[in-house]
Amino acid sequence: METLLIILAFILIILGILGSILPILPGVPISYVGILLLHFTEKVQFTTQFLIFWLVMVILVQVLDYLVPIWGTKKFGGSKRGIWGCAIGMVVGLFFGPWGIILGPFFGAIVGELSSGKQTQSAIKAGFGSFIGFLLGVVSKLIVGGFLLYYAIVNVV
Repeated sequence: METLLIILAFILIILGILGSILPILPGVPISYVGILLLHFTEKVQFTTQFLIFWLVMVILVQVLDYLVPIWGTKKFGGSKRGIWGCAIGMVVGLFFGPWGIILGPFFGAIVGELSSGKQTQSAIKAGFGSFIGFLLGVVSKLIVGGFLLYYAIVNVV
């Protein structure tokens, strides 16, 4: 049974890392569940502080993953309509698979900016900011997922 839990834990951790790139899966929470499965084996015992720290990191990265594209839109000159467009585009994009999640905030920010009377070039700049924010979210999820994989390997091997 213990071997099965370890195998399942590694499958979840790797699936979580893939989910950091493929927006269909909630990447780092899946990796964290893998860490919890390892903790429930006799071979690996993480400290309570370790588990709480990484739970907080997972929650933080998940929240920032939704907020950073909005911040990117604002940082690249987006107005309130552009920020709202980015947020709406992110939600609508969920229904269109990975490409919708990637491009939804981008096009939402552009549409929001155009609806406020901004020039096309300025609207595209704000959309680009949302895309940069999306990429920052992916990188942060990959970093957390990578650390979780590292700790799993170190503690099992």
